[in-house]
Amino acid sequence: MKEKIEANLVENRIIVWNPKQGSELYKLGYYGKPLGIPKPKTPEFNVPLILDLFEGLYLKEKGLLTIYEDNKELDEKELIKKAKKTYKDFLLKYFVYKDLREKNLIVQSGIKFGCDFAVYEHGPGIDHAPYLIQVKKEGENLDATDIVRAGRLATTVRKRFIIAVPQPKTGKVEYLMFKWWKA
Repeated sequence: MKEKIEANLVENRIIVWNPKQGSELYKLGYYGKPLGIPKPKTPEFNVPLILDLFEGLYLKEKGLLTIYEDNKELDEKELIKKAKKTYKDFLLKYFVYKDLREKNLIVQSGIKFGCDFAVYEHGPGIDHAPYLIQVKKEGENLDATDIVRAGRLATTVRKRFIIAVPQPKTGKVEYLMFKWWKA
């Protein structure tokens, strides 16, 4: 990509108004969702692209995106400050988001599955997200009811449930994947 793409922060979403630029971003790794197109069949679309704050920060860090709010460019610290108001434990979740993206996985919101992220190996429309990720702090309690609830949901939608525990001090993320079987 030759030049940074311009976008605007509107409440808790980032909008790339230029459809051609939005389409280019989408092609790079299924970033965002085209406005009004829940499951695009092609990366070519003629509508604005809506990014969440995880995607926006990641693309900004990569030097691909310039984000404005009220005609003022936001730096990464300002964007993080705003994201912390929207997402509980934003930095821990972003640490996991970034780790997964750096592993060339496609990461999207997992809210419809009751978790933090749904992760694809190839991309939406190409494969189904095989993994559901829940981010937990190191030392945070996880009771049996939470595990059973997550396992039942993951099994119902044919996905693997994974707990991600970010380790910012070491720069690593520990992943614990649950596999369910019938006795």
